[in-house]
Amino acid sequence: QVQLVESGGGLVQAGGSLRLSCAASGRTFSRYVMGWFRQTPGKEREFVGSIRWGGGSVYYADYADSVKGRFTISRDNAKNTVYLQMNSLKPEDTAVYYCAAGVVGFVTAAANEYDYWGQGTQVTVSS
Repeated sequence: QVQLVESGGGLVQAGGSLRLSCAASGRTFSRYVMGWFRQTPGKEREFVGSIRWGGGSVYYADYADSVKGRFTISRDNAKNTVYLQMNSLKPEDTAVYYCAAGVVGFVTAAANEYDYWGQGTQVTVSS
């Protein structure tokens, strides 16, 4: 069982930055693919980014087209934490952001591949 706790959300003006963190419980964090998703009322959960540790200093990451070049996902296996650095934020980035963990062996945008989910953190970008 893995528990995920997100933090770092808040209110920011358009063009600003935020860094989300997701702390995970458990001793096998490095084995999990970690993902970030977001959701707005009335819409399906949307993939943001995913990261897998390939051993040593090798990481594999993938991003939604809507955030490429603006968002960066990273992880610190020693701290059992994954991060989402969000720059050049836009009002359309406003959503609840969720962290997810999956035992799948590859980065994936498919929400059903993830086994554990956090409670979410609200990000609001004002225009």
